[in-house]
Amino acid sequence: MKIKSAVLRASGLERPYAKSQPIKIETLELDPPGYGEVLVQIKAANLCHSDLSVIDGSRPRPLPMALGHEAAGVVVEAGEGVEDLEPGDHVVCIFVPSCGQCLPCKEGRPALCEKGAEANGNGTLINGSRRLHKGDEPIHHHLGVSAFSEYAVLSRHSLVKVDPGIPFEKAALFGCAVITGVGAVVNTANIRLGSTVAIVGLGGVGLSALLGASAAGASRIIAVDINEAKLQKAKELGATDTFNSRDKDVVEKIKAATNGGVDYAFETAGAVPAMEVAYAITRRGGTTVTTGLPHPEHHFSFPQVTLTAEERTIKGSYLGSCVPQRDIPRYIELFKQNRLPVDRLVPHIISLEEINEGFDRLADGEAFRILVRF
Repeated sequence: MKIKSAVLRASGLERPYAKSQPIKIETLELDPPGYGEVLVQIKAANLCHSDLSVIDGSRPRPLPMALGHEAAGVVVEAGEGVEDLEPGDHVVCIFVPSCGQCLPCKEGRPALCEKGAEANGNGTLINGSRRLHKGDEPIHHHLGVSAFSEYAVLSRHSLVKVDPGIPFEKAALFGCAVITGVGAVVNTANIRLGSTVAIVGLGGVGLSALLGASAAGASRIIAVDINEAKLQKAKELGATDTFNSRDKDVVEKIKAATNGGVDYAFETAGAVPAMEVAYAITRRGGTTVTTGLPHPEHHFSFPQVTLTAEERTIKGSYLGSCVPQRDIPRYIELFKQNRLPVDRLVPHIISLEEINEGFDRLADGEAFRILVRF
């Protein structure tokens, strides 16, 4: 079938993207689903920094590539071997498919699936195939999803069936922002009731982490960002304190306000300066968690003696250390009970044709989330 899709053909172009136009809206050919695959009509897809990192060259990927990964849609056709999904089912897309056979998968850590990571790096589905092309030219898949398209073929391992009563624009958030942010708090850090928490970077992942910390019973939640509008939003969502990280004394002020630092600090901006702040405001014996994906050549340094002398912990969190088939239904149930109000992360809504301008706004930090509604 022929579909309209947002295709990246060159990364690292100068901004503004509204002018350089790195993403082109093209008509592609989408092959039918093969064994273990599903044809999905995409209903809503969010712009995310993981997409932006491919556009600006921070995360090199094979090109040309049909972008997009944080999305929700409806099943149109289930391929051979798919017995638990049928046309009409509502699904959320997952950007790390899991094979279930490698050691991380067997350990219950599907976010670290070796076969899924290899496929994502190669721009294929988890079985190594590509279902997108333009004539004889193959088009790579972004993280096994390619959601900035009218339709997508995905592995069954890249989908979670969800309650059809959840609007698509809300359900889409659970595929990346929510599981990454909330998961970092409750899975990676496993915060304790009454803990003090800081969130450094208030995009969709950071604000989701804030909501997760509130739901998990943090006694104090410190929100840190350079954008005053985002700090105000954090206040509305339950932050007890806010600090602008442009302030040269921000670390000293936070440590003074928290009697030496917080129990858990989460870096969600994907930038080394943000990680430096997060580590600096973590108390003795505390834990610093990062969900960010900075450029692979960027390095974070710290006084090594503090790891031992202060019993500090640094953790990475990918996909929120989640088991998507387990965690997404749980988080949606909390949302339905208004205990995880992700619907308050109101996105800016754009058309597919406005996607370059949308990524300018995301790069400028103007929006919490930007939604392409199909």
